[in-house]
Amino acid sequence: MTDDTFLLFDLKITVDEIRGTCTCGHAIGDFFELNGGQLSIPAGRSFCVYALQSTLPLLPAKQRPLHPNDWMQTDTRIICPDPLCGVVMRVDRTARRNVHHADVSAVPLASPVPSSDADPP
Repeated sequence: MTDDTFLLFDLKITVDEIRGTCTCGHAIGDFFELNGGQLSIPAGRSFCVYALQSTLPLLPAKQRPLHPNDWMQTDTRIICPDPLCGVVMRVDRTARRNVHHADVSAVPLASPVPSSDADPP
């Protein structure tokens, strides 16, 4: 069977620890979520742009199936770059999502490719 889908994990990024003085008002348990390509923050809440930017380069990899020995599979904590803040965030996978290529890319596939739930080599 061939189709245009691939697997992504939804993520929840939670403030797990505060090692210093957070001037942005974060508290342990604050979070944001990444569902597919959509980032959401609970209504009435905010998230420090500096803490957020420290997570963004890693999240696309955390959304994808990984080899069990890959460090991206085992390392789940990211720290805010402000050395006096010390906000430590934990990345958790919350759900599996089958995504259609056309829903996330304007570049058409030349032809459908075989679907596989197997881990990449």
